[in-house]
Amino acid sequence: MSKVKLLLATTNQGKAKEIKTYLKGLPLEIYSLEEAGLKETFPERGKTFSENARGKSLFYSKNWEGLTLAEDSGLEIEHLQGAPGVLSARFSGPQATDEKNNQKVLELLKGLPIERRKARFVSYLALARRGEIIREIEEHVKGLIAFEKRGSRGFGYDPLFVFPPLGKTFAELHPEEKNKVSHRGRALKKLKEFLRKYSKRAVS
Repeated sequence: MSKVKLLLATTNQGKAKEIKTYLKGLPLEIYSLEEAGLKETFPERGKTFSENARGKSLFYSKNWEGLTLAEDSGLEIEHLQGAPGVLSARFSGPQATDEKNNQKVLELLKGLPIERRKARFVSYLALARRGEIIREIEEHVKGLIAFEKRGSRGFGYDPLFVFPPLGKTFAELHPEEKNKVSHRGRALKKLKEFLRKYSKRAVS
């Protein structure tokens, strides 16, 4: 059976790994930007997650024969009026790292009681084919910001984001556990159903 080619329009290796793991089992050939030989980068200047995801998927799909999947996601903290939001990856400045971003969040929330540390993770997926969006999905998950980093798994703000029903941060969860409850996992579940039907039509 021939497979549908899917390009992951991201340079975030942690994100790419999660997506590949979740879509495993589908008749897809999944490529990174590097594997596809696409070196031009898309400047993320959107003010919303949807703008960035749509922009990335359309940008790369114009030079790719198969499907192009882009995702923009981030952390929104209630006390910070929704920050870091679309600036999640660059929250601590031009030389931002996960460590610096997490430290900045902890400093900004220093002294706040747990009930004032509400936050949510947002994931927005945009799937395009040759310059046209064919599917968009948005999901989110609510949680709290921990008083200190906990756990060694995941990436980004995972060590700070507590998922109340389990009482653990995303970085304390096994990948399978995280994928069942996370913002990206919820969005990818819907995407997987779409791609399963799409691939059947494409190869039939």
